[in-house]
Amino acid sequence: MFKDKKLYRILLTGILVCGMFGSSIADPGKKLRKTILKADDYKHYVDYFNRMEDENIAQAIPNSEAWNWMKVNIPLFECPQDNFEEMFYYRWWTLRKHIKETPAGYAFTEFLIQRSYADKFNLISCALGHHIMEARWLHDTKYLNQYAHIWFRGNEGKSMAKLHKFSSWAPNALFQKYLVDGNAAYLADLFPDLKTEYSYWEKENRLANGLYWQYDVRDGMEEQISGGRKVKNARPTINSYMFGNAIALSQIARLAGDSKASALFQLKSDTLKQLVETKLWNPESQFFETVKEDGAFAKVREEIGFIPWYFNLPEKMHGSAWEQVKTTQGFLAPFGLTTAERSHPLFRTHGCCKCEWDGAIWPFATSQTLTGMANWINKEEISVVNDSVYFRLMELYVESQYKRGRPYLGEYQDEVTGYWLKGDEERSRYYNHSTFNDLIITGLVGLRPREDGKIEVNPLIPAGKWDWFCLDNVLYHGKIITIFWDIDGSRYSRGKGLVVLVNGKEAGRSVTLTKVVCENALK
Repeated sequence: MFKDKKLYRILLTGILVCGMFGSSIADPGKKLRKTILKADDYKHYVDYFNRMEDENIAQAIPNSEAWNWMKVNIPLFECPQDNFEEMFYYRWWTLRKHIKETPAGYAFTEFLIQRSYADKFNLISCALGHHIMEARWLHDTKYLNQYAHIWFRGNEGKSMAKLHKFSSWAPNALFQKYLVDGNAAYLADLFPDLKTEYSYWEKENRLANGLYWQYDVRDGMEEQISGGRKVKNARPTINSYMFGNAIALSQIARLAGDSKASALFQLKSDTLKQLVETKLWNPESQFFETVKEDGAFAKVREEIGFIPWYFNLPEKMHGSAWEQVKTTQGFLAPFGLTTAERSHPLFRTHGCCKCEWDGAIWPFATSQTLTGMANWINKEEISVVNDSVYFRLMELYVESQYKRGRPYLGEYQDEVTGYWLKGDEERSRYYNHSTFNDLIITGLVGLRPREDGKIEVNPLIPAGKWDWFCLDNVLYHGKIITIFWDIDGSRYSRGKGLVVLVNGKEAGRSVTLTKVVCENALK
């Protein structure tokens, strides 16, 4: 077919590179894009965001190019609750600010300003898992593919020097990315690097009883009630991360054709599940708690106790813990969920404005908790939390992301007033330390990523709350997905009910706002 063998090798290499690292020219949905929503109808948000600030720091994509970039990269969303819609586009606009072009490829920063403790290119690994979970919905996969390669191979083929400065669920997040883009080859290629990272934590942070320890600050959570910056406690954070990573590595090993490694990591996850459930669950408080160096429970409920649900670790017997998000004695505050229970005598006693996690609201933790809550609601039909609880907490999350009447994303905030505690410091602007749009897509609208050819949609929007909404232009397994709800058919003129479209063709429908599973929709 190709007489010129050199040309053939060049073309073949190009195809492999596009598949491995991602490129807008290799967008499999580009010629198939059939949508209901029109991108230009939402340009006014970006025009407003551009006008409301002084762009003193610009990275790979400046404000002047923001809309053109967003138009070809992001899903579209509309709903009758204006602040939800505005925040959806604001969070894509801010994520774009953090894309940085480095000599090693594209990356995502956490702070726009330079931080002394960052790695090369001003990168910080603390929120790496959040970055992957949010950016997996971008149409052009090169940004995230290159970013992961920098962290795991950007130091002369080895991992970056400060990859392990913070505990991480990056391997699990990368598997979740695969459930969206379907790029098994990319994930299998990374498997040796991810195994090496797992081994590092086993060597450096595993206790004699099989659990893992971590300093609060190395979890990115300074000054918690349960511990301290130099205390080696067994925490729900790192132990849940290691469980989630083991689950993911078992699946990645399967994709890489390594059945022995797959079985080994499954055993590791089984062991950690048993340890977390028996050693970190306090039956007295009905909560997953930190265990201190002396082996005693820390005797405080902290928001990190919900992290096991982020990875679907707990069983039904532990579901009572979720009662704490519904009460002001627990974690519920006027501006969202606090990082420690409000009734504890040491709540907000560590002072202010030096990154305390003793009760103030952190978007980092809020997005972890809401991800875990959505997982639990989807797993348990009868639960102490439901779509009404989830929706209200999402409302508070949206409402919290404003400052002086304008959209704002910062580090952490007062739970009663909503005041951003570092809100007037340059470092706090556009803090890339949490997810939001992933919660809209997988939680609120309810597109539940999965590996097979089915499309599962389970909206967590209470009946009667919204008469219509639409999530559109979602690139999923190489196809364009549209999900809309139209209570009487008058909004989108495609009939009434909850409808799932694949490349513009109907794949499933329900007359009520309930779970829909579209069989063989992607085949």
